[in-house]
Amino acid sequence: MSGTSGTSGTSGTSGTSGTSGTSGTSGTSGTSRTAAQGPRAPRRALALPALLLAVLALVLTSLWTLAAEDELGLGRQPWRNLTQTVSELSSPSFLQLWYGKTAHEVRSDDGRVLRVDDQRALERRYLEGVARALWTTLRIATLGTVLAALIALPLGLLAARTLRAPRPLAWAAKGVLDTLRSIHTLVFGLLFVGIVGLGATAGILAVAVHSAGTLGKLLAEAIETLDPAPLDAVRATGATPAQVFFLGAWPAVLPQFVSQTLYVWEFNLRDSTVLGLVGAGGLGLLLAEAMSLFQWGRLATLLLAIVLMVTLFDALSRAVRQRLV
Repeated sequence: MSGTSGTSGTSGTSGTSGTSGTSGTSGTSGTSRTAAQGPRAPRRALALPALLLAVLALVLTSLWTLAAEDELGLGRQPWRNLTQTVSELSSPSFLQLWYGKTAHEVRSDDGRVLRVDDQRALERRYLEGVARALWTTLRIATLGTVLAALIALPLGLLAARTLRAPRPLAWAAKGVLDTLRSIHTLVFGLLFVGIVGLGATAGILAVAVHSAGTLGKLLAEAIETLDPAPLDAVRATGATPAQVFFLGAWPAVLPQFVSQTLYVWEFNLRDSTVLGLVGAGGLGLLLAEAMSLFQWGRLATLLLAIVLMVTLFDALSRAVRQRLV
């Protein structure tokens, strides 16, 4: 009886001891995890205040240095100039289609009649030219965006880390995307005007090259945010990187890529309106002409045409994106 009891006691002691051991191991594991995570929490908590302080320091430094260099002036009589400009822009030239004079006399300083114009006919011809320029701008933005998507696709695949492209190719693709994205469309427009000459071709190439950097980066980030499990499953079958992308990533990332392309297309439509300033086709030439000749009424007409075109395209693009994503 006593022996049995002793055995039981021993067994109970062992069980207790095992339990204690297990508990001790758990405690040690939990303590080590807490110790590992401990230093990270304060660093993350301090990251946002440090960033805000850095931005504030940059803003104050910028204001102070620009003020010291006398670069923050508003010029002479800014309010008078502003009210005069607003007043002149408040009468867009397209109103002359209805209110223009059919026999408007243009006189010299000494009162002599130089010519007699039909303002309604002149404005009608001008608006026809505006419509052609808007159509050119739309074609530049469209073809430039399509070409940008074709350029961005292979670069985005190479830059996406989850697809595990060879390191030299991945770094090269990332460098190309960063370079294309950092140079403004107008700068590319100037470069391509020097290479291919004046006209829409230079505008298409400028839009395509700059937008390829943006689309490629967005595509790479979209691929990197995907669940890696399907990619690993395809990769485990011995598939090539291209097969991993098209079988594991492409079905999931395609709606995002189309949505991003539509957004960039919308942005390019706005960007293309000023490419004519550097001779790359589109509405920019008419804008430059109106501003250089101080034709504020015609400038107001052009700005209203741009706002109308961009607003309509924005509504269409938003409706399509909502159905895709």
